[in-house]
Amino acid sequence: MQTVSETLTLTALWHGLALPLSRLLLSVSVGLFIGTLIEALHWTRAVARVAQPLVRLGRLKDVAGASFSLAFFSGAAANAMLAEAHENGGMTRREVVLANLFNSLPTYFLHLPTLFFIAAPFIGPAAVLYVSLTVAAALLRTLGIVLLGRLTLPPLPEGCVSCLLDEDPKWDWRAALDKTWKRFKRRLPRMVYYTIPIYVAFFFLKRWGAFDAMETWMAEHLAFLAWLPPQAMGVIAFHMAAETTAGYAAAGALVATGGLTIKELVLALLVGNILSSPVRALRHQFPYYAGIFKPALAMHLILSNQGLRVASLMLVTLGYALWG
Repeated sequence: MQTVSETLTLTALWHGLALPLSRLLLSVSVGLFIGTLIEALHWTRAVARVAQPLVRLGRLKDVAGASFSLAFFSGAAANAMLAEAHENGGMTRREVVLANLFNSLPTYFLHLPTLFFIAAPFIGPAAVLYVSLTVAAALLRTLGIVLLGRLTLPPLPEGCVSCLLDEDPKWDWRAALDKTWKRFKRRLPRMVYYTIPIYVAFFFLKRWGAFDAMETWMAEHLAFLAWLPPQAMGVIAFHMAAETTAGYAAAGALVATGGLTIKELVLALLVGNILSSPVRALRHQFPYYAGIFKPALAMHLILSNQGLRVASLMLVTLGYALWG
């Protein structure tokens, strides 16, 4: 059996590890900066205009529509608007739950630029497909809430969603760049922290046959995921155990070494997203939600959001697995 020193040379390490990793880190840095800048410039203002017809169709109150539009820029401000309306008796508990679920689309779009520009350097063309499928899941959630509101809420008189919002903010490039730079400096170290060790680890794991051993383990313990190749388990594991960037880093390493097809990669990311969502939501969202809503309502909102999110992602994943 060959040793690592016999199978690896400086040339192989340079071309197989150091050079692609350097290119990846540069691409991720540029992508992170661009995505953060687009967020800071309020790129979704035009998309928020769809609130009015959806609100009327779903029989939601004007405050729900205003919260929907506001959620494109600040999820905390949007939820605070709902909490205040509920406390003042302007919305029932059911209306607050439906309005909060209705906000899942703008909340997702708020971070979409960063999501895409982070994923693209890691997984290349697969990023477009993966992000498109998650957008489809978000659209399904919104349409489902509109239908549920239409079926369960009484008709409402005509209102004015835009009357509850401030004037459109003007683009301030200096302020946007300052905000972008502060976020960039905060996010980049965490991304590098995950990317380098994971990429290096996957490079050696593939050479040492770790995925062959994982295939045997999968056959014995993970029968319900047997339709995925063993390499995909690393992507799923990192999605569940760490930040989303870790899953992208694992996926990027496998793409670079030809360990997964694009479809297998996208399915692995979707499955990892589904399995990691509930625990991650409770860990990160409960303190935030409990600071805006009463604890019981906060927990109800989190569970409702995650249940709907998982269901929509499962539908999208199943559809892509069967017909993609």
